[in-house]
Amino acid sequence: MEIRKLITVIEETLIEMDRKVEPPSRKAAAIAVIKNPFAGRYVDDLTELMDIGEELGGTLGKKCLDALKIGPEKAESYAKGCIVGLDGELEHAAAILHPKLGKPFREVLGRGLALIPSVKKRGSAGCTIDVPLNHKDAAFIRSHFDGMTVAVEDAPKADELMVVLVVTDSGRPLARIGGLTKEEAKYEDGLR
Repeated sequence: MEIRKLITVIEETLIEMDRKVEPPSRKAAAIAVIKNPFAGRYVDDLTELMDIGEELGGTLGKKCLDALKIGPEKAESYAKGCIVGLDGELEHAAAILHPKLGKPFREVLGRGLALIPSVKKRGSAGCTIDVPLNHKDAAFIRSHFDGMTVAVEDAPKADELMVVLVVTDSGRPLARIGGLTKEEAKYEDGLR
C-alpha cells in the first residue's frame, strides 16, 4: 500500500439551536489517501485492495479513537466511506470497504454488532463525501442516525482512493425523536 497522506478531523458540537450541548457531541474521521494500484485498467482479482482494506480498518479505527481520546468502550457510532479517483471504478472502493475492513475496525472498537454503514463514490480532488453513521452495536437507536461530511482539498487524485472511517462518542446533539435509546438497547443482535 502506498499512502500519500493521512488526515484526522474532529468535529465537536458545543451549541445547537442556541442551546449548550453537554457533553459536546464529537465525531472523528480518519482518512487515508492511497495510490490505486488498478487505476486506469480493468482487473478481475481485487484481492490486493481487499488486503489494503483489512490493514486500514485497524489503523484508521485506532486513529479515530486516539483523536477522540477515548477507549473502545466509549465509541458509540461508526461508519466507512471511500472516494475513488476518476481513473478507478466503484468496485475498487467496494473491495477496500467490504470484504475485510470491518473485522479489524470492530476489533479496535471492542465490539461492533451492527452493520457498518458505508458509502462509496467516484470523484475528483476536493469533492465531499457524506459518511452515514449508526450506533455500532444496535442499529435501531435513532439518536445515532447521523453523518459526517468530509473533504480533502487535494484528494483523491485520478489514480488514488480516499478511504474514510468515522467514530463518534455520542449521538446527534439534542436528539429527541424517540425510539430505542442506548440505555434500553439489549446489544444482542446488532439491531436492538
